Amino acid sequence: MWSPFVKIRDMYFRYERLISSVSLVGGFVFDAFTLRRVDLFWDNVWVVVHFIIIATCIVAINFLENKRITQKQEVVLRMRTPTLHFWFVTILQFFFGGLLSTFLVFYFRSGTLAVTWPFLLLLGGAFAANEALKQHYTRLVFQISLFFLALFSFAIFIVPIIVHQIGPAIFVLSGVVSIVVLWLFLVVLRFVARETFQQSKKVLAVSVGGIFVITNILYFTNVIPPLPLSLQGGGVYHSLVHTSAGYVVTTEPHGWFDFFSPYQVFHEVPGQPIYAWTAVFSPAALNTTIVHVWQQYVAATHEWVTRAQVPLTIIGGRAGGYNTYSMLGTIAPGAWRVNAETTNGQVIGRLLFRVVATTTEPTLETEIKN
Repeated sequence: MWSPFVKIRDMYFRYERLISSVSLVGGFVFDAFTLRRVDLFWDNVWVVVHFIIIATCIVAINFLENKRITQKQEVVLRMRTPTLHFWFVTILQFFFGGLLSTFLVFYFRSGTLAVTWPFLLLLGGAFAANEALKQHYTRLVFQISLFFLALFSFAIFIVPIIVHQIGPAIFVLSGVVSIVVLWLFLVVLRFVARETFQQSKKVLAVSVGGIFVITNILYFTNVIPPLPLSLQGGGVYHSLVHTSAGYVVTTEPHGWFDFFSPYQVFHEVPGQPIYAWTAVFSPAALNTTIVHVWQQYVAATHEWVTRAQVPLTIIGGRAGGYNTYSMLGTIAPGAWRVNAETTNGQVIGRLLFRVVATTTEPTLETEIKN
């Protein structure tokens, strides 16, 4: 009765590297285009389904391992032997990959890479390990460590969506929720796989504790992207007028080569202000305050110096992001940036521009931002 599964398994082993590579890239691209918003019900249901399947596979794998131990059989994974163990490990790897890919897409969309790269590297490393370290899926510590990292990553943005608030206290609540859910799962796991659990519990406690501490350090140093907030659009402009059609702005024409430059060029005419516009997405009913932090790069000290901070209220629920803007008067030539931040300093997005002094009016074109 195993014949069809044996053929599928053998084909998998023959093309394992190619299948893993295609799955890695294809899954990430698929998630990038299909996952729209962190607050959509069905997107999060899909995430929960992943967790349920992963939890079921972990329980099944360790139940089989525990059975071998209690029967005093040698615990050896013969990958060429058609067993339920092989299929549970394969399914576990597939759904872990889908889950981590989902979080990588969500967190990549939020925040600024220059600031949040350590956390994205952590998720990306877990994502890559999921593809490369299949043999470790037989180890309970590896399974639970990935499970807890995914669980905590999910709680970080789903708890604010549920309670309609963000901030350090909500992050702490997210951590508590993830620990409680993990503890409940481990109670079940211990019941069905006592021997396997007892052998791993000390290392497991160290691993989970390490992930919890590192994630908290990354959050309180403002490295974790500020999900569920995200920057949907932004720019600096010569003028900005709020109309019934949206924000009417004037900007300098951009060529295709501007795509390769991180800085927007802004020709400043003395006496004329400069406007920074951002569209920040926030889930429905999550109304909060963000801050536009205007900073100038000082070449002599090689640091960014804050010149102004403008608090702005945003209202949640608008798919394209809630429009806000701030302005400064005369501004010195050189490199500048405007950070859209949470009130506790997490960077939602960043506008980089270079001010060039001029005495003549630059060529401008009109755009509508809505």
